[in-house]
Amino acid sequence: MRLTLVNQFYAPDISPTAQLAASLAEHRAAAGDQVTVITGRAGYLEGLAPTGTLQTGPGLRVRRVWTPDLGKSSVARRLLGYVTFLAGSVVRLVVLPRQDVIVAMTTPPFVVLGALVHKALHPRTRVVLWSMDCYPDAAERFGELRPGGPVTRVLRALNRFAFRHLDHVVSLDGAMQDLLLSQYAAAPGRPAHTIIPNWERLSWFPATEVEPWKGYADLPVEGRTVVLYLGNTGVGHRFDTVLEACTRLGDEVLFLFIGGGARWDELADAARERRLTNVVFRGYVPKDETAAVMAGADGALITLDERSLGVMSPSKLHANMAAGLPILYVGPEGSNVDEAITKEGCGHSLREGDVDGLVAAVRALRSDSDIHARSRRAFVEHYSDEAALPRWDAILEG
Repeated sequence: MRLTLVNQFYAPDISPTAQLAASLAEHRAAAGDQVTVITGRAGYLEGLAPTGTLQTGPGLRVRRVWTPDLGKSSVARRLLGYVTFLAGSVVRLVVLPRQDVIVAMTTPPFVVLGALVHKALHPRTRVVLWSMDCYPDAAERFGELRPGGPVTRVLRALNRFAFRHLDHVVSLDGAMQDLLLSQYAAAPGRPAHTIIPNWERLSWFPATEVEPWKGYADLPVEGRTVVLYLGNTGVGHRFDTVLEACTRLGDEVLFLFIGGGARWDELADAARERRLTNVVFRGYVPKDETAAVMAGADGALITLDERSLGVMSPSKLHANMAAGLPILYVGPEGSNVDEAITKEGCGHSLREGDVDGLVAAVRALRSDSDIHARSRRAFVEHYSDEAALPRWDAILEG
C-alpha cells in the first residue's frame, strides 16, 4: 500500500500529534507499506529544536515543507505557520504519484483539503481525516472568531465540502464524533466514522521501575503528595478550581507544572498573587524524560474548559496512565478523560467548581493502593499503541 500522512509536526518533535503520526507511520512501514510523511521544518515550540532520532528506512520517507520557526506564542505567528505549511503541503500532494490512502490530521486545520486535491487527480485514492480538534468550532467557542460571522460561514462550508468527499473520519471520543457528524455528515453513515483514542508507545513505558527525574532533587517533595501537570496549558484548560484546592491543601501537597502554553504566564501570575508555596513551574522536558518525571509523582492532573468538550481531547491522559498514575480530572462529563475514568476506575472525575471534591481526591491518592494498577492496566489494554494500531490497520486496509 502507498500511504501518506500529512501533519505540520513530526517526530522527533515533542508535539503529541508529531509522536502519534510517527507511531502510525513506522508501524505501517514495518508492515510493508510505502509510507510518505509530509510535514513542516519548524518545531511545535519556538526556539525548542526537536531532539531525538528520526526513524526512516526503505519503506518510510519524510518530506519536510519549509515553515518559519515562529512557534505559537501569538495568533499571527500560528497563522503564518499554518498558511505556509498548507501551501507547501498542497504542492507536495499534487506532485506525489497516486497514493492508495492519505491520512490528513488537523494541524493545521483544513490541511485535508490538500489531500482532496490529490484525490481529485487520482479518484481511487482514499482520504481519511484524523481529527485532533475541530475548527471553526474551537475558535468560535473561545472568542477567536465571531459565531455566524462571514469567516466561520466560509470555514463551515469548507468542512461540509470536505465531508462529502472523505472516505473515513477518525475522532478521539464520542463528543467529538457527535459534533462533527451532526454538523457536517453528508448523509447517515457518510463518511464512515470510527472512534480511536490517542495512545502512547508501550515500549516507551515498560512495566519495570523507572528512576525518578533528576529535577526532583531541587524540589521540596519530601513528605508531600506530588500532583503533576505535564504538558500544554492552552486556552482550552481552566485552573480556577485547581488554584483554590492548592490554597486549601497547603504544604501537604506539591503541585508540579511542567510545560508551557497560552495560559502558562497567567497561571504562574495567579499562583504568585495567592502566595502559593506549594506550586512549582518548570519548562517543557524532552519526550525521553517524561517517564522519569512521572515516576516521581503520586497523581496526574488534567483540566478541561467546558467549552472544549467535543473540539479537543487532552493527549496527556495516555502517558499518565502508562506510568500508572491516578488521574485527577477537572472538566466536563463526556470527554475522553471522563470516559476513561468512568470506564476504568483509574482516577477521579470532577466538575469545575468542586473544590471540596478535588481536595478529597488529592488526599485519597496514597490510600488507594489499587488505583495505580488500574491505571496501568487500562493503558495497556486500551490506550497503548498495541491496542490502537490494529484498529487503524482495519481502516487503512479497507
